[in-house]
Formats: sequence, C-alpha cells, structure tokens
Amino acid sequence: MSTTTTDSAGSGTKTSKVSKDNKKPTAAILKGAIQLGISYAVGNLSSKPDRDVLMQDFSVVESVFLPSEGSNLTPAHHYPDFRLKTYAPLAFRYFRELFGIKPDDYLYSICNEPLIELSNPGASSSWFYLTSDDEFIIKTVQHKEAEFLQKLLPGYYMNLNQNPRTLLPKFYGLYCIQCSGVTIRVVVMNNVLPRAMKMHYKYDLKGSSYKRRASRKERIKSSPTFKDLDFQEMHEGLHFDPDTYNALMKTLQRDCRVLESFKIMDYSLLLGIHVLDRKPLNRGNRCDSRKGQKVLYSTALESIQGNVKDPEPVADDDTLGGIPAKHKDENMLIFLGIIDILQSYRFIKKVEHSWKALVHDGDTVSVHRPSFYADRFLKFMGSTVFKKIHPLRGASSKRKKSSFYAAKSASQEFLSPLKEEKQEEKKAQSMDNLDGNFYSSSKQPDILPRAAVSFESTRNDEEDLENSEERRASSSTIALDDPLPSLSRTHSESELDVYLHHTVSPRRLSWSCSIVCVQASINLRGAE
Repeated sequence: MSTTTTDSAGSGTKTSKVSKDNKKPTAAILKGAIQLGISYAVGNLSSKPDRDVLMQDFSVVESVFLPSEGSNLTPAHHYPDFRLKTYAPLAFRYFRELFGIKPDDYLYSICNEPLIELSNPGASSSWFYLTSDDEFIIKTVQHKEAEFLQKLLPGYYMNLNQNPRTLLPKFYGLYCIQCSGVTIRVVVMNNVLPRAMKMHYKYDLKGSSYKRRASRKERIKSSPTFKDLDFQEMHEGLHFDPDTYNALMKTLQRDCRVLESFKIMDYSLLLGIHVLDRKPLNRGNRCDSRKGQKVLYSTALESIQGNVKDPEPVADDDTLGGIPAKHKDENMLIFLGIIDILQSYRFIKKVEHSWKALVHDGDTVSVHRPSFYADRFLKFMGSTVFKKIHPLRGASSKRKKSSFYAAKSASQEFLSPLKEEKQEEKKAQSMDNLDGNFYSSSKQPDILPRAAVSFESTRNDEEDLENSEERRASSSTIALDDPLPSLSRTHSESELDVYLHHTVSPRRLSWSCSIVCVQASINLRGAE
C-alpha cells in the first residue's frame, strides 16, 4: 500500500498507476481521511504542555505524512496515504478551551460516527459535513480563504477574549488533507441549525436585492434555502419583545463592526425558523449527546443575551436554545448565525463590484465595500427582518386616562371639604354683619328697596343724611353716585348696600342700582 504515496521516490511506475486509478478519491475516503487526520492532530497536541498563546503561534503550520501501513508516529489505516497539515494548533486549542470543549468530547463528536454530508445552497463549491451529534460543521474552504483565516486569527483571538457571546462563526480547527493528488482544506465550526429541530423555513440573507432569489432548482428541494427577496414576499418580519430585539440588534451591530474592521464583506445571516404551532417536536429523533451540551455560547439565545442578563446554560430540549418570536398569530423559534466571513474586499472583489455596477445598480449588488455592506446589512435586519413588538397604544392611553380621572376625583374629594368650609365661613361672616348692622333697625332690607325722597329742609333730615353717610363711609359698601344733592337716603338704603355687598352678585347689583335710579327720577318728576 506504500505505492499510493504521491511524493515518495521509488516504485514510480506503480505509483503513477495507483495515482491514475485514484485520481479523485471518493467522498467516503475523504471523510475518513478528515476524521483520521483530526484525531491524530488532537491526540498529538495533548502531549504538549499548556501555555499562553504567543503571536508566532498563529502562523505555525504542522505537517505530517500518514501512510496506510503506519509508522513510528502515525497509526495504520485502510485509506490511501495522505498528508495532514494543521494550522495554528495551539491557538485553536485555546479557542476550544474558551468555549468549554474538552479534547475527548471534540474527538468523540467528530470521529465516533461517520460524518453526514449536507447540500450546499450557495454559489460556492464548498462541501459541508455535519457530526452525528449536531455539534460541529466541517466545511471545505479555498486556499485564499484558509490563508485569510490564518491572518485573521490574532484579531479573532482578541475579539473572542473581549466577547465570547457573538453570532460570528466559532472556529475550532483548520486542517489541510492531501490525498491521491487532491488537496482539500477544511475548517471546523459551530452548527447553527440543529437537525433535531425541523426548520420550516431557511433563509440566507445579505441585505442586497440583485439576484437574491432562490433558484428553481433550490425551490424544489425538500428543505430549500430562500433568500432576501423571498423573505420579503413570504414574511412581513419577525417580531420580538423589546428586550430580545435590543439584545439581538446590539449583537449584530457589534459583530458587523468587527467584520468591517477586518475589511470583510459578502457575509450572510443564516436564519432558520421553526413554527411551534404546526407540528410538535419528535423526541425520538433527538441526539442523546445534545442533552449534555459540550459547547458554551453555541445556541442562538446564549449568543445574544450577554449584556441583557447572564442566563444559565440552555439545556431545554424543547427549544434547543432557539429565540422565541412571533409572525402574525404564529409562535416561532429562531435559530441564526453569521456565516461566510472569509471573503475580504480584495482586488478581485473590487473588480467584481465595478463590473456588476455597470449593468445594475451598484448599491443593490452583494459585493460592496465593507462599511457600506455593514450599514446595508444592519438596516435590512433591523427594519425588514426583525421587528420590535410595541405595547398596545389604546390600552396604555386608557390606563393613563383612568389614572388621570382617578387622581382628579381624589383631588376633588380632598378639595370639596375645603370649599365647603370657606363657603360656610363667608356665610357666617355675612350673617354676623347683618346681625350687627341691619337687624338693629326696625325695617328689614328688601331686594328692591323703596327709596324715599324728601325735600323738607329740616335739621332732622340733614342729621339723618349725615348719619347715613358716616355709616356708609365706615362700612365697606358700594355707594351710588347721586348727582342730586337734595336726595336723602334712609336706613333701608344703607342696609341695602351692606346686603348687596355680601349676598348679591355684581350683575344683579348693577340691575338693582339701575332700578333705584329710575325710581328716584320718577319720584323727583312727580314731586315737581
């Protein structure tokens, strides 16, 4: 079996023959080589002591050759000979420890059972493999993407130290397999959409509109992945309570600014929707290993609640860490994460944007400069995809109105006794004045007094007139200006002044004065 080695010297004829027969290894061989390579890399790393991550650790690449018959350092296997390259092993070990992944659990998830191959709805030629326990996704990446990820690791390391709760992909390992003339590079990431939860809708959202509709080939699949224009036609937005909405948008804003600082664009939001009211979850399809969750901050609900509250690890089998939401009258669970972040705004992407902008609106195409892409992405997510549930305005205004009337009635109840006391006090004062000034006279005041006019120029009348004027001046009454100097007033007129001052309204007082003047003028004419 050593003749399958493509790089070794000797037995060249046989080597070329085997290479010709196995020019393209099957998917089963590649999956087996990936599992064996990761198992060897993690096991070999366990012999190295723990230490702090240094800057040079991000650029380290370890290479080992694994022949099928085995060697002093590698185990024997039944796959063709292949070479394994491990990128930044110490750095990725730190990332796994940061998310609480133990080496034994990591190996058990990846190597215990065969990997599950998934379809790729995107435009890239990447392959996707899922571990049997739903924990990890293994994705093939291009050479440029692998190089970019390795350059990204120092900044990625800093970002995870500051905030492990993020919707960005969580990378756990980067490897390269060279087998039978085929070179594939794979990255191990967290799984966003659990298989145990049926996704009634799946979306790949970017915030752009140019060619952002699922193809006919994709639509006929049993579980299609739709795009931006499909979402606007099929949903009017997903509604969250205010706290969840704010936490979700704050997480997206923080992640987009990190990607913008790395000059990354053309990323997507992978969105899975499970409608709770349609069909109950089948407990028989769940993975038992999911109950003992290995990865911290891996669920959607944990990823957005870092600054709202510090929740306990999500272990609810019924929700699997989904975010509760509503669409019209339907209750939903939302699973989401940012994917495809290994696209930098390189020269080829700038050319692609310029070329597409010639035939279409440049602001609607997917490829764009990072700052514009982040702003457009956040605007689309915050206004079209995710919406905040506002409290009913009628109910709140009704509560405010009822509380206002309650306060008003209470204040009226408090002030009414005071008003009654003031009225009683005024009434008592007026009665005292009447008792002191009026009831000493033998005559009771009339509402319409009788004016007596006398033209006798006797001393008694003049004394009476002086006495009445003094009494009127001493009391706070309203005197009527009479141009007739000979017009005398009796005690009843002064009593009327006091009575009107305390009991009669100003309007009624004016009418009374008018009547008195008319009566006086009539009596004067009659006397003449």
